Amino acid sequence: MSAKNLPHDHGEIQDTEAISHLLSETTGFDSVCDLLAQLVDSTRIRIFWFLCHYEECVTNISAVMNMSSPAVSHHLRSLKESGLIESRRQGKEVYYKAVDSSEVRYLHRMIEDLMDITCPKE
Repeated sequence: MSAKNLPHDHGEIQDTEAISHLLSETTGFDSVCDLLAQLVDSTRIRIFWFLCHYEECVTNISAVMNMSSPAVSHHLRSLKESGLIESRRQGKEVYYKAVDSSEVRYLHRMIEDLMDITCPKE
């Protein structure tokens, strides 16, 4: 598609073929959508934000969130499947924390910027 083929040529898009090609490759957009879909639930955002700062077990996360362990486990499973958090077993306890990745750091920073909150002092 060239600028000549656009319904309204405003002269802003120089290479419509390249733009059309980029927009037709949906895999990257789908990945971003999947990550952001995890954060459409305020409880999940709160758990994710907490795990960006602390590594904790379900029992302690439940206490901090004032929620039942099964409810917290449901959210943890979803966050883990999306690749935002990871877990490790130590004895009978399973500990959760945010994954150390650029995506997680970006989402963490975005949440804090949008909410105008800062990281707790550790």
